[in-house]
Amino acid sequence: MGAPMTPRSTETTGPRLLRAMGRWDLTAAVVNGVVGSGIFGLPSVLAQHLGALSPLAFGLGGLGIFAIVLCFAEVSSRFEDGGGPYLYVRESFGPLTGFQVGWLHLWTRLFSAAAVINLFGSYLAQLLPAAGSPSGRALALTGLVGLLTALNVIGVKQATWAVNLFTVAKLLPLGLLVALGLPRIGGDVLATQAVPALDWPAAVLLVVFACGGFESAVIPAGEALRPRRDMAFALLVAMAGIVVLYASVQLVVVGVVPHAASTGSAPISAAFRELLGGAGSVAATLAVLVSTYGWTSGFVLATPRILLSMADRGEVPRVLGAVHPRFRTPHVAILANAALALALAVYGSFAWAVTISVVTRLLVYLLTCGALVILRARRPHEAPGFRLPGGTALAVLGIAFCVWLLATRSYEQTWILLVILGAGVAVWWLARVDSGRRARTSAIT
Repeated sequence: MGAPMTPRSTETTGPRLLRAMGRWDLTAAVVNGVVGSGIFGLPSVLAQHLGALSPLAFGLGGLGIFAIVLCFAEVSSRFEDGGGPYLYVRESFGPLTGFQVGWLHLWTRLFSAAAVINLFGSYLAQLLPAAGSPSGRALALTGLVGLLTALNVIGVKQATWAVNLFTVAKLLPLGLLVALGLPRIGGDVLATQAVPALDWPAAVLLVVFACGGFESAVIPAGEALRPRRDMAFALLVAMAGIVVLYASVQLVVVGVVPHAASTGSAPISAAFRELLGGAGSVAATLAVLVSTYGWTSGFVLATPRILLSMADRGEVPRVLGAVHPRFRTPHVAILANAALALALAVYGSFAWAVTISVVTRLLVYLLTCGALVILRARRPHEAPGFRLPGGTALAVLGIAFCVWLLATRSYEQTWILLVILGAGVAVWWLARVDSGRRARTSAIT
């Protein structure tokens, strides 16, 4: 039998987190974590690879991503505390590997947030030209992050309502596009989508990237009412709906927009223009703003819980584990997380941020699939809230899928991953030294 799940540190004597998130709150958090800005640019790129067959890419890519999601569903149902993949891998492979997953997940989220926040600023400038100047852009991005940070410091109930609100708001324009577009699909338009050669591997990679982000919704399990029972439900229901929605959006784009591959980064805008006329581009811009704002609200809710969980175990500065005595939220972690994401968004590169987030996320997926195998072997008599039939075989499939994706990465991307991992080892070692010093000081006094 393996070691029992590590509780919050006994040195953490402050107030505990408030459990306020129900089954549908968690489902909304999964949807919000996945449905971001990617779907607004993805259809044209998929059309370049597969043309009229591009909606089928969500079937093939969905098989691979669902193997990983199913592994997350069982593993998450074995735990009550927050922390997500960091906690799962720590309990399976030990403190150092767990720390590295938490470290990778943290940077995946930070760089993804920097990219999404940058995108928000770019689209806002189309409606408000003043937001396109350096000072206006910095002010707009600060306002975005500042408002969401305040909501999350005040309390998880308020933050949950914000996530739910923006989840609904971001799905409305996509749902409208599908409702208006499906009856308008024409064979003559589909015939314009011909491509010289089908590239299924490239298309599947794009689908897997678009479906990423669900792993972050499991982080705030410590604030869920029934995490062992509800987390698997949220993952499976949300991801099934997302794959169907994405496939439908792709079908509408290639069915109503002639030569969809030539629409560049605005295929959704082009589709709305075909369906609604001159107001279409404005509607699409507003949809992107809502989507990016909603994604960022989920980021500010979930990511500080990684820092909280790591701080509780002495793996990052313990001040990040502080819980506000009145609002009962990890206010220091929320503020630190928001400040770092904002700095990366204002001063960083969009392309660099996206590159790092893709590579680091794959390693998080791989190790979480491995955690399922380890936990089943170490705890054969434990009854998880959700037990996956054929779980070990699906975990191996998920691992192989991640290895294949990592093998397609460039040398430059691999080098960046190694630098992040090396920095993580240094931070972990320094934290261990500090913990040893604290223990010696306590013994002396």
